[in-house]
Amino acid sequence: MATNESVSIFSSASLAVEYVDSLLPENPLQEPFKNAWNYMLSNYTKFQIATWGSLIVHEALYFLFCVPGFLFQFIPYMKKYKIQKDKPETWENQWKCFKVLLFNHFCIQLPLICGTYYFVEYFSIPYDWERMPRWYMLLARCFGCAVIEDTWHYFLHRLLHHKRIYKYIHKIHHEFQAPFGMEAEYAHPLETLILGTGFFIGIMLLCDHVILLWAWVTIRLIETIDVHSGYDIPLNPLNLIPFYAGSRHHDFHHMNFIGNYASTFTWWDRIFGTDSQFKAYNEKMKKSEKKTE
Repeated sequence: MATNESVSIFSSASLAVEYVDSLLPENPLQEPFKNAWNYMLSNYTKFQIATWGSLIVHEALYFLFCVPGFLFQFIPYMKKYKIQKDKPETWENQWKCFKVLLFNHFCIQLPLICGTYYFVEYFSIPYDWERMPRWYMLLARCFGCAVIEDTWHYFLHRLLHHKRIYKYIHKIHHEFQAPFGMEAEYAHPLETLILGTGFFIGIMLLCDHVILLWAWVTIRLIETIDVHSGYDIPLNPLNLIPFYAGSRHHDFHHMNFIGNYASTFTWWDRIFGTDSQFKAYNEKMKKSEKKTE
């Protein structure tokens, strides 16, 4: 009975979204995107698309999304939005971070990316334009991937903070007490594999087209670079997402080392009370601000 009701709710929601979609004006970018996609399929093999295409998407988007935060350090106006104002970025730390990133991206992540081709082939996941999912289905699946990854990240991240293993693996990621965007994937190779597994679980369960691989990569990179940015920018559209953790939530984790273990959403920290120190800190800051007024 409950199952039938759930199916009915989802069907109604899907029909409502389809109706809204039919009222929207035609996307002017759809035709150019379709032509570009079909050109890619005609000129490159599936192996090239799934491996080198995925690598290019990851590298290009990762460093592109890091650019705003990198530029903020040179703009005096943006300093008021920096969360840990007493810990500015340094060239030494950023250069060190960049070198470790190159190693992790090409020696750890690239072999994993190469495996996506065999995953796609094994499960017969389509590449063609005709079977590409609608935008709302793509967003829904990306949201599902985010929920799965966030759950995996919370429990495994919390485990990596255990006193018996913290200094061997996760301590490297906490080398910079005040995070910056490029530091999002600065980690021990084992941590890259352990926490990175959460990214692939959603893909394994929900992927119905190759485009989901790239859409999920895009959303995950936007999120992780944002929470590591070190800046709390007003009117950040990501903060409109219900239960979104945001930069202040994760920045506190780097500053305090304890609590706020989730990657994207706040519910696991709320359920297990691992955001208690964060809440106490916020209350303390509010009282301090009132005294100075």
